[in-house]
Amino acid sequence: MRRLFLIALLSVAPSLAQAQCGGSWSAFLTDIRAELRAAGLSAREVDGFLAGARQDPKVLRADRAQGVFQKNFLDFAGAVISQNRMVNGARNAKRYAATFDRIERDYGVSRGVLLAFWALETDYGAVQGDFNTRNALLTLAHDCRRPELFRPQVIAAAELYRRGDFDPQRTTGAWAGEIGQVQMLPDDILRNGVDGDGDGHVRLKASASDALMSGAKMLRDLGWRPGEAWMQEIILPASLDWAKTGLETELSTSEWVAMGVKAREGTLARGMRGSVLLPMGRKGPAFMAYPNFRILFEWNKSFVYVTSAAYFATRLEGAARVQSGAPDRGLSPAQIKLLQTKLAKMGYDVGKIDGILGAKTRPAVQAAQMRLGLPADGWPTKSLLDRL
Repeated sequence: MRRLFLIALLSVAPSLAQAQCGGSWSAFLTDIRAELRAAGLSAREVDGFLAGARQDPKVLRADRAQGVFQKNFLDFAGAVISQNRMVNGARNAKRYAATFDRIERDYGVSRGVLLAFWALETDYGAVQGDFNTRNALLTLAHDCRRPELFRPQVIAAAELYRRGDFDPQRTTGAWAGEIGQVQMLPDDILRNGVDGDGDGHVRLKASASDALMSGAKMLRDLGWRPGEAWMQEIILPASLDWAKTGLETELSTSEWVAMGVKAREGTLARGMRGSVLLPMGRKGPAFMAYPNFRILFEWNKSFVYVTSAAYFATRLEGAARVQSGAPDRGLSPAQIKLLQTKLAKMGYDVGKIDGILGAKTRPAVQAAQMRLGLPADGWPTKSLLDRL
C-alpha cells in the first residue's frame, strides 16, 4: 500500500505545486479534501482526518520567531549541552544498548549522533511539543511562506491516519509538524519509519526504539556513510591559509596534516576527506568536518544547531569539552542583517537577510575578507562591517 500511496501522491504533485496559498480557509480545505481523495483516501477517511480542522495562529508566530539560531556556537552549545543532558545521555545509552547495537549494525549510525539529536529535539522524549500536528501542518500549508513544503506533509499525515498510526485530534508535536521523540515529519515517517519494538506499529511518540531506529534509517537514506566519523576537534597552526577553511573546501586528511593540522585527541581519520570548520573564526574552536557532518544539514538547516549537535555527539562518545579559545567579538543580529544587506548589494549570495550567520552568509563573508586582504576565516567582525 505504501507503494500505491506514493504513486498516488506523485500523481497529484502538479496540483500541490500549482495550488495557491492563502485565501479563504474553507476554500483551502476544499482543495485539500480533493487532494486527499486523489491520493487514495476514501471519503470517510478524509472526513475523519479533517474533522474539526482549524488554523493555529500560534504556529505562525512560532514560524516567524526563531531567534534562538541567532546565537553564536559557544553560546548556543553552552545553552543546550547541559550536565543533565550528558548524564541522561549516558543513562539512555545504557538503557537502550540493544537498540543502539542494532542501529550500528544495520545502519552504521553512531549512538552518539542519535543521542545528541534525541536530546536536542525533545530532551530524550520528555518535551515533544503540544501543538496539534494536523492543525499545524494545515496552517503552514495554507500560509504563503512555504506551502510547497507543507502541503505534501498534510497528505502524508493523512496516510499515517489511514494506517492507524496518527490521531488527527490527539497527535501533538512541534509547531512545524514534526512528531515524536526525534521529531520527524510525516513524509519522513512514511519513508523511514521502523517498528523498532516489534508491536506492529511505528509510534515515534511513545516508543524510543521506534524513534531511534527510524531516525537512524532516515540518516542512512540521506547518505550517511556507515561507521565513519562526522566531526573531530583539531588544533591549527598559526600559518594556515585561512582561505582554505570552511565547508566549501574539502581536502584529504593527509593534506591537512601536511599543513600542520592536528587532532586534539588521537589522530585525524585516515583515508578520508574533510573541511576545517571555524564556527567563530580562527581564534575560536576548530573542528574537522567529515562527509557525514554535511548529512546532518538534511535533519536541520541551521548551521549553529547542526554544529552544536555534532559536537554534542562527540562529547557523548567521550570527547573532551571544546577549547573555546579567544574569538574576536562577533556581530549582533542587527549588525549581521546590515552585513548581509551590504554583501547582497555587492553581489554575494547570503541567502535570506535574517540576521543569522548561516551556511550561505559565511562563505560570502569569507569571499569579502579575501577581497579586502583580511584573514579569510568566515567570521564577521565590526571592522569588516566598517570596511564594507
